[in-house]
Amino acid sequence: MEAVLFSGIQAAGKSSFFTARFADSHVRLNLDMLRTRHRERLLLAACLAARQAFVVDNTNLTAADRRRYIEAARAAGFRIVGYRFRIELAHAIARNAGRARPVPEVALRAARSRWQVPAYAEGFDALYDVRAEDGRFVVVPVAPDAVL
Repeated sequence: MEAVLFSGIQAAGKSSFFTARFADSHVRLNLDMLRTRHRERLLLAACLAARQAFVVDNTNLTAADRRRYIEAARAAGFRIVGYRFRIELAHAIARNAGRARPVPEVALRAARSRWQVPAYAEGFDALYDVRAEDGRFVVVPVAPDAVL
């Protein structure tokens, strides 16, 4: 069983990456879609009880944001994998402009300043850096001893 956590600012490509990589195998937990933390908790609990692989497709900007999922998944015996979506702010602003529901630029800037890059010390079994380049995703494993 696998619990996947995405982390990165809005418009970094997280949802597109989910569709390309995980849509056929993992349940998607996404606050934009579920609308409330209550609904998210219910779906998370269902995935854990059913031992169903899932992806938390939210910004998950801080270690505290990620902790609730990591602790629950670890307690249920899941392998925990993190994907760190690295994007230049200017690129995110440009991608955001093309979204159906763009977020205000100030929100992108605020998210960028709050982002704590996920680290193995948080409880991840594996970490990957993801970049969108030329219409495709480049995924690079992060070594456990890598410096942020």
